[in-house]
Amino acid sequence: MKLLLRLLVTAALVLLLSNLLTGVHVASFGIAVLVAVVLGLLNIFIKPILVVLTLPVTLVTLGLFLLVINAVIILLCTKIVGGFAVDSFWTALIFSVILSVLQSITYKILGDDK
Repeated sequence: MKLLLRLLVTAALVLLLSNLLTGVHVASFGIAVLVAVVLGLLNIFIKPILVVLTLPVTLVTLGLFLLVINAVIILLCTKIVGGFAVDSFWTALIFSVILSVLQSITYKILGDDK
């Protein structure tokens, strides 16, 4: 049940951010749910590989390179999910930061934080 709630919250936030940010385009709520699922899968399977491969750069930048990895994950999601588009790398970076902050706040309010 927690997983379903997290997916729906993420989908709602993706749809909200697509209305707020001019460079993010989501066709429908169904696409937003698909984006939430794909982002979850990419964060489980691809992100750890990218983190390990870029560990020296991440250490030198004191962890700030993780923001770049998050943006790359968002851009990868745009390639996988039709109906979801992010115009540029910088838009993906801003989108990923705002999405992460809003997810943290929402999960804290719902009592679903880890």
